[in-house]
Amino acid sequence: MTISFKVQGYDLTTTNLTTTLTINTSSVAIVREVSIANDNSASVQLDYFFRDSSTSTDFKFYHTNLAANSNDTAVRNVLVLEEGDSLKFQANTANKISGQISYALINRKNQNG
Repeated sequence: MTISFKVQGYDLTTTNLTTTLTINTSSVAIVREVSIANDNSASVQLDYFFRDSSTSTDFKFYHTNLAANSNDTAVRNVLVLEEGDSLKFQANTANKISGQISYALINRKNQNG
């Protein structure tokens, strides 16, 4: 088992629900933070989901109207993603929202037991 600390940026270029991070089937992830930046001159409505691959269901874990030219944090504690789970984000305005996902990736390949 190995643990890697990762950071991944994202940019919501459409108003469609966009997959921003997918955990492979031999790993789990502990998401420490999801930061959000709105560089628009107006507020933007945001919805953040995690995809539970074991039930093939998207669950909303964060919703906000982010004020103009501001930032926020969608995950303030931790979010655990199991094998095959993913994060999906959506904004009502394209090309205005970006941010980063900070997480620990735990690779379970060749794990005993």
